[in-house]
Amino acid sequence: MNIYFPQAISPLIADDLHVSAKSATLVVTCAQLGYAAGIFLLVPLGDRLRHRVLVTTLLLATCAGLVLAGTASTLPVLAVASALVGLTTVVPQILIPMAAALTAPEHRGTVTGTLLSGLIGGILLARTFSGTLGEWLGRRAPYLVAAVLVLALTVALAAALPATTPSTGQSYPALLAASLRLLRNEPLLRRSALNQALVFAAFSAAWTALALYITGPAYRLGTPAVGVLALVGAASMLATPIAGRRTDRDGPDAVNLVSMVGTVAAGALLLTGDLGGTAGLAGLGAGMLLLDVAMQSGQVANQARIFALRSEARARLNTAYMTCAFLGGSVGSWLGVRAYSAFGWNGVCGLVMLLAGLALLRHRVGHPKVRPPRDGAAGGRGRPQHVAR
Repeated sequence: MNIYFPQAISPLIADDLHVSAKSATLVVTCAQLGYAAGIFLLVPLGDRLRHRVLVTTLLLATCAGLVLAGTASTLPVLAVASALVGLTTVVPQILIPMAAALTAPEHRGTVTGTLLSGLIGGILLARTFSGTLGEWLGRRAPYLVAAVLVLALTVALAAALPATTPSTGQSYPALLAASLRLLRNEPLLRRSALNQALVFAAFSAAWTALALYITGPAYRLGTPAVGVLALVGAASMLATPIAGRRTDRDGPDAVNLVSMVGTVAAGALLLTGDLGGTAGLAGLGAGMLLLDVAMQSGQVANQARIFALRSEARARLNTAYMTCAFLGGSVGSWLGVRAYSAFGWNGVCGLVMLLAGLALLRHRVGHPKVRPPRDGAAGGRGRPQHVAR
């Protein structure tokens, strides 16, 4: 939530700090850049350090960043605080591989799906949280309330996290290099990263352009309408545990296929937004819900696949995977704004279908069918076993 809630309060930030609305968006950019840096620089430490110490330290740093952001009186200070918050809000990307390591292979998809439902719920509800609280109490309130919540979470996890043993003694530079080496050497990791990069790009393109669309001439609604649609999308949190169980039962490829087809269908359904009025809003809500479900389901399948590859390197695998996914999401946001400017909402829907269609094409014709081994195969290194088409 910490990465996304500044999007809804950037106008309030502009008013409070007496800067332009365009300048206020620097806060959002710094949070996202900090998060991307944190994924690459900090998540690999999940294989090197004890999880309880690492997680509680990062949460305390996040809390400090939120307090600094909530009390900042100038834009440069707020931008630095946002970057710090983004950098340290990578705890979910450390907890997910940790939980995978503590889970029996036949239940790993279910557990991953449960955790991802919380992760995606934070993303989807962030705008509603900050927009509502900021409207009532001002732009500082979301930061300070989030700081209290993170502090409570720090105390809870310090008490509840199990003792874990680091899986590697490699130096920090070697850990960073290992993520890139894994991406080069593991074809299933590359497949999962490409799958999610394309689907997440479609997801980001739609959500980025949606605010422009419903606040523009077609609907002329306020920003609270974006929060309402986000609440509709939050219902998709219920889908990730189901996707996890399906991944455990049928394998990641089957769930990936459903995810990609669902994303294409969501792009088609979003075209109904052109109807306008109540019917158009209903179509937008249904299309965004389907898009959220499809994206999250693919995330569950992809992470279940990569966590089965090398038991001693799950954090580094997740670093490589999530870096690629968020690069795809960033490109999708950039393309979504430009598609909307050039071709309107229908152009955005076409972009969503095109990106998902490329993922589907690559999934169907670009890969041999492979089955990642369970933990322990090949000495825990998890080399893929090719099977007949």
